[in-house]
Amino acid sequence: MWIPLVILIVVVAGGFTVSRLHGMFGSDNRPTYSDTAQADTKPFDPKKLVYEVWGPPGTVATISYFDGEAEPRFARDTPLPWKMEFDIGATTAVASVVAQGDSDSIGCRITVDNKVKADKTSNQTNAYVSCNLEAA
Repeated sequence: MWIPLVILIVVVAGGFTVSRLHGMFGSDNRPTYSDTAQADTKPFDPKKLVYEVWGPPGTVATISYFDGEAEPRFARDTPLPWKMEFDIGATTAVASVVAQGDSDSIGCRITVDNKVKADKTSNQTNAYVSCNLEAA
């Protein structure tokens, strides 16, 4: 008779211990850490991205670039100088412009909020130039 009584006491004590530990470690009432007030956050101000491609007067170029939505775009037989402006909606963006002209000189520039981020010039036959920016 004493064996079932010991088993019952062990099961009750074990159940009580597990329920107490479960209340501490496996509680369904999880603490939240979202005390940061949203009113303290600064509103995002979009950046102005500008692509520029230039060459000697009368130069015609083929231009490939990423637009404001990071979609690739292509402009064929474009007279230079060429300029394209976008508002960047994301906090960071990838910017790239590639151009090949029919003259011996071509240049490109990427500016973000009127600050030059990339600037290159190429002087060769059917000049080719590429300006890249990985984080605007």
